[in-house]
Amino acid sequence: MRLLGLFFLLAGGAVAGEYAVLASGARMRIDRHEADGAKVRLYHGSGFVELDSSIVQGYEAEEYVPEVPVPRQAEAVAAPDAPGAVAPAPSTPLELADAAADRYGLPRELIRSVMAAESGFQPLAVSPKGAVGLMQLMPGTAQVLGADPYDPAQNVDAGARYLRDLLEKYNYGLRHALAAYNAGPGAVDKYNGVPPYRETIDYIGRIEKKLRAAEVIKP
Repeated sequence: MRLLGLFFLLAGGAVAGEYAVLASGARMRIDRHEADGAKVRLYHGSGFVELDSSIVQGYEAEEYVPEVPVPRQAEAVAAPDAPGAVAPAPSTPLELADAAADRYGLPRELIRSVMAAESGFQPLAVSPKGAVGLMQLMPGTAQVLGADPYDPAQNVDAGARYLRDLLEKYNYGLRHALAAYNAGPGAVDKYNGVPPYRETIDYIGRIEKKLRAAEVIKP
């Protein structure tokens, strides 16, 4: 199953960077990296995260993609009403979801649906396994993504970025990406598809139901 229009939405980008391929199977987009013995620094924007070299299996170059115009929907969110005014930063879970979706070229309803399934829109949610926040990031995943999982804005940004990386890893196959977000890329790769876990199957079904209702995906 494919997201409608996702090939076009994910085409935007200003400059070429690279992807760090992690031992878990995930791919993380970065601007560049620097190796220093047993450590490696992965740079993204103005920050970086330092990891053990053993966590990173390799790097893949990203081809240059011409920049595309900002979608009107994103412009409407960013543009203040009064001349010279500064638009307020997103603060509610839905505002954070929509801002992250616009930032990474994903359908808003996708990030909203994942957030609903993961945390029920509760910023302080912590799972029995230790996943944290609105997008239920594991601390290790958050560290790799260079985010503080206890900060709602960073949590949602990192979760949306991780989901975009998973969509790219699985050639924009929605079920594969959602399964990897829920059960981990290792489980998806092991079964060459959605793993036979009842929790994961139900998780995908709940999200697909919301996306069909919003006509983001076709039946």
